[in-house]
Amino acid sequence: MVFSLTEVRDLWEQAVAHTRSRSPATFDQWFAGIQFDDLTDGVLSLRARDEFTLAWVRDHFLPAITDHIRARTGWSVQPAWRLDAQLERPVASAPPASVAAPASAPEPRVRAVEPGSAPALRSVERSSEGFNGKYTFANFVVGPSNQLAHAAAVAAGGGTGRRYNPLFICGGTGLGKTHLMHAIAHRMRSERPAARIVYVSAELFTNEYIGSLQARRMDEFRARYRKECDLLLVDDIHSLAGREQTQEEFFHVFNALHALDRPIVVTSDKYPQELERMEQRLVSRFTSGLVADIQMPELETRVAIVRAKADAEGVELPDDVALHLAQTVRSNIRELEGALIRLVAKSSLMGLDLTLAMARSEVAAVVSTRAQQPSVEEIQRVVCHHFHLRSNELLSKDRHKSVAFARHVAMYLCKSRLKCSFPELGRAFGNRDHTTVMSAVRKIESQREADPEVRAHLDAIERKLAASD
Repeated sequence: MVFSLTEVRDLWEQAVAHTRSRSPATFDQWFAGIQFDDLTDGVLSLRARDEFTLAWVRDHFLPAITDHIRARTGWSVQPAWRLDAQLERPVASAPPASVAAPASAPEPRVRAVEPGSAPALRSVERSSEGFNGKYTFANFVVGPSNQLAHAAAVAAGGGTGRRYNPLFICGGTGLGKTHLMHAIAHRMRSERPAARIVYVSAELFTNEYIGSLQARRMDEFRARYRKECDLLLVDDIHSLAGREQTQEEFFHVFNALHALDRPIVVTSDKYPQELERMEQRLVSRFTSGLVADIQMPELETRVAIVRAKADAEGVELPDDVALHLAQTVRSNIRELEGALIRLVAKSSLMGLDLTLAMARSEVAAVVSTRAQQPSVEEIQRVVCHHFHLRSNELLSKDRHKSVAFARHVAMYLCKSRLKCSFPELGRAFGNRDHTTVMSAVRKIESQREADPEVRAHLDAIERKLAASD
């Protein structure tokens, strides 16, 4: 089927209109950073202002748009993305300031931090561009899994409570670290309108540092980060691993801001002690404040998150559908919200009622495509069977050599296969300290390389786990 240029643009605009109708404010917030370039033979060419906008639109909006186009053309739509900080024709206009924050809150001065070209090094006064208006403390669902990180973030932004400096927020992908970073910026803006906020990923910090070196503008770079910054927010600090020069520069930035008692907040997918190829002096500084982890939320919190998201989107979500989503999607919050948006999109685009039967069908189709990992309990059970132990022995305080070795093997397999945090594993193995788990994992890692008998045990257990997947 051949379409004219006019017909192609009409297809795109119809898909956009259908998707936008579900939640106009949210749609405009994100698509102010997206540009449509072309749609030819199923290839949808789009531009995004930054990687964060690209990822969010790709995961939460694009399925509905491509489904709409596919239903009318029969094409297997393949998105082709480009990054472009200067969009000429954004799909949507930026929402009014009242959407992003209370109208009474003056705009902060936020330094532009772009990849490392010379123009990116200019000191540019910006509004809240780059901060998602939905990512506020009011919209953050608090539960036992994130309570400490939330309280510490509120204090870092100028709220009540003791402020720890630095604040190191760690946790897996899609659990709310970035939400808290944006919320801190919004709170700082409301508390201190003139505050100069720098929010940057570790990757962009590296790029700007390299660009400054090349352009011989290190004085400007250092002034911006060490003197002209009232709040430093750095996402994905683990990306500095192995970059010795950048770590050196960040070390001096950290020291300068800390000496001035200016808040520093960083996020990572690992605990400071787990950061490989990171200078020990940086690790020491990260642990000198507060390390707050975010775990996968409990069922009740996941239900509350689904309901809050549905309310924000203006969707009437049946209780049984909310419970089913929370019970079934347990990987991370981003995927949980994505599953809800997919359901809502299909309901809207296909004219279907949002029922439990529909939710079961859609979620099962998505979940079944993912490889199912065993649980901690399953790994413990298989290890006990292999070593002829009872489960209570594995979790006990028994330090007998055979029991301790089996326990260490189970900890190692849980860490390597499930990517659990050390504190989480400590709780799962009889409420042990996380340093005990770290020591066990490192010991088995070393023995696996050096001891054929240990390697044989691990291979045998992993075959049993694979058979049970």
